[in-house]
This record gives sequence, C-alpha cells and structure tokens, in this order.
Amino acid sequence: MLSDDAFKKIDREIAKYPADQKQSAVMAALAIAQDENGYLAQETIAAVADYLGMAPMAAFEVASFYNMYDLAPLGRYKLTVCTNLPCALSGGVDAAEYLKQKLGIAFNETTPDGLFTLKQGECLGACGDAPVLLMNNKRMCSFMTTEAIDQLLTELRADLRGQAT
Repeated sequence: MLSDDAFKKIDREIAKYPADQKQSAVMAALAIAQDENGYLAQETIAAVADYLGMAPMAAFEVASFYNMYDLAPLGRYKLTVCTNLPCALSGGVDAAEYLKQKLGIAFNETTPDGLFTLKQGECLGACGDAPVLLMNNKRMCSFMTTEAIDQLLTELRADLRGQAT
C-alpha cells in the first residue's frame, strides 16, 4: 500500500506532535500517501488511519473535505482554478472557461489522453495575483491570462514529451 520511505516521511510528521496526539499528522500523512500513489484510494486512507491509530472514517472525513486530496485517479496534471469572488472579479471565471474550451472538458473531468484534469477551487490565498491556478497541489500559477494559460499548457506538454525521450 505504502512504501517504507512513505512511512518514514509519515514518522517525521508524527514526531512533530506529542506521542498521544499522532492523529494530528493526518493531513500530512494523507498528502504523503497521495504523492506516492497519485490519489487516495479507500484502502490507502484506511492504512493511513490504522498507522495513526484513528478510525478510517475520521481520516476519510479529512480526505473528502479538503480539495487538495483526490479520491479517484486524475490526469497527470491537475489544474485547480480559483473561482472564489476576488479571483472571479479579476478574471478567474474567464480563465476557467478558457481552460474548459481549450482542453475540451468541464470541471471534474479529465482529457481523453489522461493528461489534464480540471478542478474548481476555493480561495488559493493569492487574491492579488488573480486569476490563479494551482498545478498538482504544488505549483501556484499567477496572472493566468489566456496567453499565460497557453504558455503553461505548451510547457506541460513539452515537459511530457521531454520525459518520454
């Protein structure tokens, strides 16, 4: 389910809390599990919960509440567009619509080639950089005009081609 390396990383997170409160590391542990497996299957969530000494449902509640966790396989690149009010007023909805048109998918769908999954996100904490999107929960992309979106998609496709050679 999870590698020894993943459990070592989880142990480092657990060590940040008092011994009787290791469940406090659930968010970090779920992120580590997702990084390793690409998404959080029910069995993975249960394994994390067991390791932390908590009920699987409690870990599932965390995983299903936050949009950074994925409960099903996604495309190679998860693009989460902020459409919360500040971003919406600064072009977030336009950026989302452009991405839908450009990729030929709606929110919560994946392109037929398995490359991109489009998600709608709540506040990403970068209102001054709107419109913003988050790639794979790790890379914040700011000021996402249609030109910037085209450049990002070209970069990601080129990166994939470069990895294939």
